Amino acid sequence: MNIYLNEAGAEILKALRAPEFVLPTLLMPMAFYTLFGVVLPGADNNAPYLLATYGVFAVMGPSIFGFGVGVANERDRGWLQLKRAAPAPAFAYISAKLITTLLFCAAALLPIYLIAGFLGEVALPRGTWTLLFVLHLFSAVPFVLIGLILGFSLNSGGAVAVSNIVFLGLAILGGLWFPVFMFPAPMQTLSAFTPSFHLAELALCVIGAPGERSPQLNLIWISVMTASLGSLAIASWARQR
Repeated sequence: MNIYLNEAGAEILKALRAPEFVLPTLLMPMAFYTLFGVVLPGADNNAPYLLATYGVFAVMGPSIFGFGVGVANERDRGWLQLKRAAPAPAFAYISAKLITTLLFCAAALLPIYLIAGFLGEVALPRGTWTLLFVLHLFSAVPFVLIGLILGFSLNSGGAVAVSNIVFLGLAILGGLWFPVFMFPAPMQTLSAFTPSFHLAELALCVIGAPGERSPQLNLIWISVMTASLGSLAIASWARQR
């Protein structure tokens, strides 16, 4: 247990010492939500609708960049080879990064929730707030797996470029910034193949907002996608070893 705690502590300290990771991860979702959900005029349901979708957006950054770019950097520097020689279980490395990612996801979500409640006048039952937060937090899982695949498959330069493309592509196609029904038909078709779309639909279902598909179908899709991404992440890990 001490090994896992020490690894997690070192990973958190390393992340806190990287302002180029911390500041955009924590500030960008909060700034976007404040601007589009509170400041700019719109429909009465803008603030709760965007709370659901921007919550998914907030967890994407720490998950994709924390794993994708972070793992690729450490692999290029030979850090993973050194880790293999250390007397520590291999899963300690992944679990430390996962704990750090979930902590940063929570830190990115909390300001959005506070702004929604105090400035956006979003009023939800206490149980709904809790369920929405849990859903948003565990929405990180498929994005963590995407980050792992990128980190184990690309060098650091390639991981930065591809992570940015994947991050923006999932945000747009997932309907996290604009509702999917505003897209042309081909983009709406592509949206159905992104985890961000189905997670946003589930979050909208939690707050009682109308969605594009049934929640059961969203759950099936996200389960299949997560299982597939998990298999690809394991294969990528095995290949780089």
